[in-house]
Amino acid sequence: MSTQGDHTDANDPAGVEPTLDDVRLSELLQELTDQLRAGGAPDVEAAVRRFPAHGEEIRDLWAAALVAEELARPWQDETPLAWTRLAKSKTDPWDPVSYEESSFADHDLLEELGRGGMGVVYRARHREHGRIVALKRILRGELATPRDVARFHAETEAATRLSHPHIVPLHYLGEHEGQPYFVMSYIDGTTLARKLAEGPMNPLEAAKLLQQVCLAIDHAHRQGVVHRDLKPSNILLDRQGHPYVSDFGLAKLVNAGASLTESGAILGTPSYLAPEQASVGRGVVGPATDVYGLGAILYQMLTGRPPFLAASPLDTVLLVLEQDPVPPRLLNPKVPIDLEMITLQCLQKTPELRYGSAAALAADLDAFVAGERVSAWSTSFRALALRFWSETHHAPVLENWGLLWICHSAALLAFFGLTNWLSLRGVVSRWPYVLIFSVGLGMWAALFWSLRRRLGPIAFVERQLAHVWGAGVVGLNLIFLVEWLLGLPVLSLSPMIAVTNGMLFLIKGGILSGAYYAQALVTFLTVFPMTMFPRYAPIIFGGVASGCFLITGIKYHLRYLRTRRLGINV
Repeated sequence: MSTQGDHTDANDPAGVEPTLDDVRLSELLQELTDQLRAGGAPDVEAAVRRFPAHGEEIRDLWAAALVAEELARPWQDETPLAWTRLAKSKTDPWDPVSYEESSFADHDLLEELGRGGMGVVYRARHREHGRIVALKRILRGELATPRDVARFHAETEAATRLSHPHIVPLHYLGEHEGQPYFVMSYIDGTTLARKLAEGPMNPLEAAKLLQQVCLAIDHAHRQGVVHRDLKPSNILLDRQGHPYVSDFGLAKLVNAGASLTESGAILGTPSYLAPEQASVGRGVVGPATDVYGLGAILYQMLTGRPPFLAASPLDTVLLVLEQDPVPPRLLNPKVPIDLEMITLQCLQKTPELRYGSAAALAADLDAFVAGERVSAWSTSFRALALRFWSETHHAPVLENWGLLWICHSAALLAFFGLTNWLSLRGVVSRWPYVLIFSVGLGMWAALFWSLRRRLGPIAFVERQLAHVWGAGVVGLNLIFLVEWLLGLPVLSLSPMIAVTNGMLFLIKGGILSGAYYAQALVTFLTVFPMTMFPRYAPIIFGGVASGCFLITGIKYHLRYLRTRRLGINV
């Protein structure tokens, strides 16, 4: 592939290794994706050989792109469980039956109700009893892979555990000519997705309907089953409007001692995907994941659209990870504020900030219907403390900064140690200090940023952090200017360094994590020892600031290593 600005090739006598900027990296991934969609086999290793310095980055991003393509397949190709006649071509390679053959096992297949990424569902009639049922079998039929079969068996195991008035009941399992299938009750009606295609629902009606779905999902959780793919097309509505949860094809069985971050944790449908499903570093996949899915359904019931929707599945996943949903009342002013609060609490990026269970969400919806105060307005000390102290959804970017901040802690100690050494040696000229914190710190910032770019594309929030850091460097040097304007000896106002940097930690607390508020407090308190021992003020501040960055760096570097291990095992 040739991209604009790339003037280096393998025959370059200078042997300069080509590098990738964000634009060219995006173009490279797009080219590989186009090859995949065209039915080809993208040669990722050829791209790695061309840009060896970015090999790990290319492989990681290509793996993410493959996940997005996998997510896109059921999203784009899935037919809602609507009443569609069997009118497909007999040569359809994904069709598990020949349409001249309208029977399977002991059933006559009457019509196809829907299909997803793994299975296809038919309305069928049992030959002996004449009962109308829904029959589900593997989409690829005899071509099914062991992974398809395993997922199908996982769905049947999940379904056999469940018995609830608002979950489609499973009647029996079977196998026909080596192909497994199971039979469920046939729900004569439509889907929530089709109903919402007509526009938003009445808020009170939406709350009543979802409350029943929440109780069904809570029952599943208590039986050790996490659905992981809640969306309007998986909520069936009978002729009376009663909801039934269906399609446990991505369900996770929660066994005693089993991790919920095992293989498959990033499966789902993009617009309804919880952040922890999209990234292994965002938390474990568990009941809170389904609470998010319920919130996404409620959002669409109130506004007529899902909380996140972009031009492509990958862009949608990025919105899920990085952006907050538009408040429902901005899209539909008729939405009651209490119901908006319930919806937004479900859609919190951090699982711990959502409702503690689907039952708790059901209770709040019940309170809304009854005209009572909902717990989403809770101002309890625990709720406030959790919101104040917890990480924001931007915090995972710090995993890319962990090792760099460990290095930064050493750099800070060196800069302020040198400053204190010059002061103790009696250097009174301002220029050596200005050079340390303008030229010296500026060179370190350039090296730091260069090293960060080698770790992958720069997120928008990281550019914000770079501006915060730049503001700190400017503020530090302005202290020397103020001293000169006031005719004060150099370093007379050095305690103000703690004040300005404490403010920077406060800003980071709002952007990234409440843990920075503690570092801000410690930095502000450093003013006192700096004032009491002015001869050692620079090294006092340097030690405190270095410690703050060292602790944060170790924390996020260890998390980076853990995320890498989880990513390899998924």
